[in-house]
Amino acid sequence: MPETHNSLTIKEAQELVHSWITTTGVRYFSELTNMAILTEEVGEVARLMSRLYGDQSFKESDKSKDLSDELADVLWVLICIANQTGIDLTAALEKNLVKKNVRDATRHQENEKLFRP
Repeated sequence: MPETHNSLTIKEAQELVHSWITTTGVRYFSELTNMAILTEEVGEVARLMSRLYGDQSFKESDKSKDLSDELADVLWVLICIANQTGIDLTAALEKNLVKKNVRDATRHQENEKLFRP
């Protein structure tokens, strides 16, 4: 598995995670365990965001945290869940964008709250 990528498709990311899981990681955790881990990782992102962009001050233990690493942890577990449930995230995202384009074609442009400073 290559160490770095300048550009990575969602499909390639799913394949890289699967390769790592089945070689280095031995096997996937159960879907429920991965859901719990995803919840924990999202909580880490929320904790860091509240300190970086919100009103909470940093605790000593949070000062070494990196937002990009925390977001990558969320993406990793999300990809694990997609892989083990047979979801092609590229197809899912494309379908979701079509849904949003239909549903939200004018919704945001008509929302006056989005245009207030």
